[in-house]
Amino acid sequence: MQLSAPASPEAKPISQLFQTAFTDAATAEEGTLVAGLVTALLAAPAEAHVQVFTAQQDQALTGCILFSPLHYPQDTRRVALLSPVAVHPDWQGKGVGSALIRFGLEQLRLDGTEIAVTYGDPAYYGRFGFRQVTAQELPPPHPLSQPAGWQAMTTADTSTDAASFAPLQGPCTCLQPFDDPALW
Repeated sequence: MQLSAPASPEAKPISQLFQTAFTDAATAEEGTLVAGLVTALLAAPAEAHVQVFTAQQDQALTGCILFSPLHYPQDTRRVALLSPVAVHPDWQGKGVGSALIRFGLEQLRLDGTEIAVTYGDPAYYGRFGFRQVTAQELPPPHPLSQPAGWQAMTTADTSTDAASFAPLQGPCTCLQPFDDPALW
């Protein structure tokens, strides 16, 4: 498996991967929604700092994750949102998603991002050092429909407690594709 941060990720195959993965896991409507979100994130200008990491096997796209910045104007720390994550149904359960997340978190650390945030299954993301946080510790861009899914970790030295960090000062803003209360 080859993990990389492609210099210019191709939007169509990546969006198709998300469409396939989310349709398989949920519904065609969910697949279309997430594929549209990914297409918008990939179309963001370079200064938006969307980071894309892919997994390939035999030149076939098997997985992809995206990180985009969360801005806390009253706080100097760099924060990135891990979302969305997709692994092709034929490759699920084979470590592709885990490898991508670990690779992406390491790239964030090397890039100087201090805190990674996600909004998903605590049992899954807890394996990587994420822990549930409150809106007081880390204000989200919009009210959360599933507060237990709001999780964060520091990307600092992994020999320390990766889940510990001082609360961030809100309010928080996100990139336009995520600036939809229905996503939260």
